[in-house]
Parts: sequence; C-alpha cells; structure tokens
Amino acid sequence: MSENANLRIGLLGTGRIGAMHADLIQFQVPDASVGGLFDVMSASAEAVSTKVGAPVFATASELISSPDIDAIAIATSTDTHVDLIVEAAEAGKPIFCEKPVSLAVEEVDRALAAVESAGVALQIGFNRRFDASHAAVRQAVVEGTIGDLRQISIISRDPAPPPISYIEVSGGIFNDMTIHDFDMARFVAGSEVEEVYARGAVTVDPAIGAAGDYDTITVLLVHADGTQTTISNCRQAAYGYDQRVEAFGSLGVSASENHADHYAVTRTAAGGASATVPHFFLDRYIPSYVAQWEAFVAAVSNGTPTLVTGTDGRAPLVIGKAALRSVTEQRPVKISEFDN
Repeated sequence: MSENANLRIGLLGTGRIGAMHADLIQFQVPDASVGGLFDVMSASAEAVSTKVGAPVFATASELISSPDIDAIAIATSTDTHVDLIVEAAEAGKPIFCEKPVSLAVEEVDRALAAVESAGVALQIGFNRRFDASHAAVRQAVVEGTIGDLRQISIISRDPAPPPISYIEVSGGIFNDMTIHDFDMARFVAGSEVEEVYARGAVTVDPAIGAAGDYDTITVLLVHADGTQTTISNCRQAAYGYDQRVEAFGSLGVSASENHADHYAVTRTAAGGASATVPHFFLDRYIPSYVAQWEAFVAAVSNGTPTLVTGTDGRAPLVIGKAALRSVTEQRPVKISEFDN
C-alpha cells in the first residue's frame, strides 16, 4: 500500500470494459488511482493512458511486479485470467478479476488455490450485486420483510445480440450472459443451487444457432433451502435493456424494476405513455461498478474479506455447465454431477 493510503491499481486490459474501469477508478473512486496499464493492443493502452494519466507498462509481468502497484485489476480476455491471477497472487498483490474467471472449472480451481496459498484478496466482478435496487431485494430477504422466501424471478434481456465473432468465443449464453443471473440467484437467496433445468432456443438470429449457441433461454434453479428461481434471458428486447429481479415470500414480495430517464406516466383518452428503459448496460449499471470498486478498495485497505469471493466466481460457472447439460440432455441436472 502506498504511504498516502491511495490504492494504486494496475489495470490489465484496456478494451471497452477495461477503459471503463480505468475511468471509474481514476475519477470516481475515492482513495484509489490507476497506477499503470498494460494491453496487448498498445494503441488502446496509450489512449487510456492519455485520459487517466497513468504509465503504460511493456508487459503484464512488469506491471504486476512493479513496487509502484498495490493491487491488480484483470479485464483481459477470459482465457488469460487464470495465469494472470496466479502471477498476481505469487507477487502478493490483491486482485480484482472480471467474470468469468475461466470457462474451465479446473482452471478456476487452479486460480483459487494460488490465491489461497498466497493469502491475497480476490474479488470477482459481479457488479450487479452492488446495484442499489437489486441489493434492496436481497436486504428484504435477509431482514425477513417478505417472510420465508419461496420464489425468485430474474429477467435479463439485452437490446441487441453481440457480434457473432464474440458469441463464437464467449463460452455460450450461459457462461456469458446468464452467469450474472446465476450469481444474482445465489446472492438474493443466500442459498446454494442444487439442481438446474434449462431450455434453450434460437429465436433471434439463426447465425447464433449456427455458432452453436442459443439466444433465448429459460432456467429453473432449485436451491438447497427449497427456494425456486426462474431465469428468463433473451439476446434481443425491442424496448431496451430489461433488468428485473423479484423475491416472493410468505409475507410479501420485493422487486427491482427497470430504471428509466424519468418515472412520469402520461395518460389520455388515447392511452398512456412512460419513459423507455435504457438501451445500454452502462446506463443502468455505472453506479454499481463504482460501488464494487469502493468495496474492493475498502476490503484491501482494511484487510477485510471481499464481498464477492473466488467461490462466488466458481459457483455460477458450474451452474452454467449444468444448464448446458440440461439443455443438451433435456433433463434436470444436479450440481453434484460436477462437484463430486
């Protein structure tokens, strides 16, 4: 840690997500700054460097080992995450890593073993836990406001699908898109998932199916405490970025609704109108990204556990693999099929 208690974060990866992280760390997160940058695309790193005023390192290893860097943020391609986590852990640096940690469970386990052996902090980038609306739903469950939890409903739909070139390397909809919802289900329920039943279809673009993926899926999760979670995902929603979570219990219900530019509703004899929902995920979730960075900085500075651990990074990947097996074999799949 630097003497002025400003956590100097070394950022690996300066693509769209990495550039966003750099901007937030430098300009919106108290007690943190971007201490250095590295990207295999040097032009991208230089552009971010110019904006945030941080030096560009020649290699990832030089950034990780630099005494001027207190912590490491990994926003590179998924296939590089584990090696970078291991290297950062061996250097004794606290780590923030974007999801997913890896597309292979055994690789996630390798990363977590290195983190445990080194005794360093690791936080996984499930930012939606830090969304104020979603967090309020979780709090209603924790405080017992809605009584005994019975069901959770999660709707997550994107305005438009990503490029096919991305879908081909994303690991599939379950490990790319739905992984956030698997994490949200565990977060809201506070109970592990034991069984998964999933169905998938191609209703948006045949090219997505040709790439071996689905664009429309429905998942039923059964938690250890008996709670049932349903997840509805689609790669295309004509009306915008649809993000809703509902928890239903014996005494009531708590729900996070879509955000909008305003909440006025106009009604006339011809009908009614209200503001549309956002068409870009950053329009909804920037405050949650800031909050997750504040939580990481606080955990590192205070020596306390991170709020989204390596275990939280591993569990949704396993659920995703169970969901894919469920779709393929058209049957419910136990999580124990993967963890035993």
